[in-house]
Amino acid sequence: MAISKTGKVLLILGGIALVLIIAIIIGAVLITRSLGQPSVPNNSVLVLNISGDLPDYAPEEPLAKAFGIRQKQSFTSLLTQLRKAKVDDRIGAVLLDIDFPSIGWGKAEELRDAIKEFKSSGKPIYAWMEMGTNKEYYLATAADKIFLPPSGDLYINGFAAEAMFYKGSLDKLGIDADVIQIGPKYKNAPDEYTKKEMGDGQREVINAVLDEYFGRYTAGIAEARKKSVDDVKGLIDAAPYNATQAKANGLIDDAVYRDQLEDDLKGRLGYKQDDKLRTISGGSYRDIPSDSLGLNNGEKIAVIFASGAIASGRSSSGPLNGEMVGSDTVIQALKDATDDKGIKAIILRVDSPGGSALA
Repeated sequence: MAISKTGKVLLILGGIALVLIIAIIIGAVLITRSLGQPSVPNNSVLVLNISGDLPDYAPEEPLAKAFGIRQKQSFTSLLTQLRKAKVDDRIGAVLLDIDFPSIGWGKAEELRDAIKEFKSSGKPIYAWMEMGTNKEYYLATAADKIFLPPSGDLYINGFAAEAMFYKGSLDKLGIDADVIQIGPKYKNAPDEYTKKEMGDGQREVINAVLDEYFGRYTAGIAEARKKSVDDVKGLIDAAPYNATQAKANGLIDDAVYRDQLEDDLKGRLGYKQDDKLRTISGGSYRDIPSDSLGLNNGEKIAVIFASGAIASGRSSSGPLNGEMVGSDTVIQALKDATDDKGIKAIILRVDSPGGSALA
């Protein structure tokens, strides 16, 4: 059945009205959320979830935030939460919920330093893990106390490295790899196609890296848990441990369930026995402006993030290629920061697996 002219007009007007209503609702939500700040009760515990890949920078999506969709946490944001909590009189303690963060050892060191800096405030900071491997435990040792559930395990098995070599398979297929190589001892990228095992140069480099990591790792644990480095190495050789064994060896402070950990915090913070522990999540606390706590009021420093594979052109992000650092984008950001007379210094944070040498 054909729609009359009047009906078409009414449909169009109805569609326009519907779009306007939706726009008004979205706008109202955005304004309401942007104006409001989360409430932080006195003597609260800031709960920071340390998990995922934690990129240096994660753009905020206002629309998703307005509708309560959880935003991706960046590593920089995590460090900022600790800085704010240190000076915020409403925060009585911090609880680190460590859940297999996919970060490198450089970020692990930086996060440990931030945890130690928070501890200088005199406020307690506890670490909780359902299970821990090398990196989780290393982060946890920076806290005042470490807790595992009674069913938890600790896998501090030390460091190892391995490399794949395809020369044998290629020989069976009658394939030879032709490589032009400069500096054959340490430039070993083609070795997986031209050799059947590690060369002396590759082995030397990998062993040097492992020795440095292991030295820093054992020294950090020894200092935090008040043990000698040799004792720590012996404990690593005898790992893994269940929660009871980890406690008996002084690697953790207690094997308890989460509610018992919270009872410990309540006692530390002077709560009454029947009081409920007041907590605020890192996602909510992120909305507290740093300048409201007296931070970021000094000279301005520009921080430029280069997160992702490096390529020529503009930076981009997509489901297939992931984060791409474009040379044009970074160069323009550096020029803008250089020309800004209000900026006194520039920090370029590079979090990249590599990419184009020309870019």
